[in-house]
Amino acid sequence: MSSKSVDRRSFIKILSGLGLLAGWSAQRVEAENLAAIHKVIPSSGEKLPVIGMGSSRTFDAGLDPGERANLLEVLRVFFEQGGALIDSSPMYGTSEQVIGDLLKQLGTQPEWFAATKVWTWGRQSGIDQMQQSMRRMGVKVFDLMQIHNLRDWQVHLETLLQWKAEGKLRYIGITTSHGRFHDQLETILASESLDFVQFSYNIADRKAEQRLLPLAAEHRIATIVNRPFQRGALFRTVRGKSLPDWAAEFDCHSWGQYFLKFAVSHPAVTIVIPATSKVHHMIDNMRAGFGRLPDAAMRKRMVGHMRKV
Repeated sequence: MSSKSVDRRSFIKILSGLGLLAGWSAQRVEAENLAAIHKVIPSSGEKLPVIGMGSSRTFDAGLDPGERANLLEVLRVFFEQGGALIDSSPMYGTSEQVIGDLLKQLGTQPEWFAATKVWTWGRQSGIDQMQQSMRRMGVKVFDLMQIHNLRDWQVHLETLLQWKAEGKLRYIGITTSHGRFHDQLETILASESLDFVQFSYNIADRKAEQRLLPLAAEHRIATIVNRPFQRGALFRTVRGKSLPDWAAEFDCHSWGQYFLKFAVSHPAVTIVIPATSKVHHMIDNMRAGFGRLPDAAMRKRMVGHMRKV
């Protein structure tokens, strides 16, 4: 593939024209001699692929057979490209159930990193909800359970610590997607025993660089980044604009990869979880998890370029 600049849509058209869109697999990446990028979970040393998958708004398909068939292919591409972490929540409608059902349909059970959240009030309600999530997603031990948007976090954290000690969970974390909770989240990160924290971060919204990312690094907490595309706003910003030629210096071939590689290249970011219900977008997203990442100087150049487009 040419290293000349192409936007996300052009990149997808190239794949379609070459007959690669439906069946583009790990062999395609390997043919380009690009290594998969992994980062370490500080509390354990375990490594994860840097591109995971969110499920908010995308996997809430209910029983619709057409939507489920499409999402099955999205999942298939995710695993073919080496994906591991899938993040969900009871807040996301039927997403947990759809993910669990589709995983069973893949045939050979993939090795994946199961992450969801507890999002309710009260200890017993939290326990009931987490047990329901286990049934829905088809897991006996969650790799990661997170307290969603800090809801009743003191109560749930006590349960999560107990469950981790009993082997019912491997890692525990806390999340927010709302900037108004950042001050409270900073206090929690500095005082509580957590393995993961999840929050929003992208090239246009870099508030997390000021306190949250440094705090996570200081306390050896892995970070999961949500909303790396600012809910699509970043694509609207660059619509009709050409990707700069120098993006090829960090193995970037589309605007989607530009945004994902920026987020995950921050030293304190562990994994980014873009959400999509489209196969061609999943192909593009996963491509960001291979090759080189921008260094500090390149990240500044990327930010500067975004100010001009």
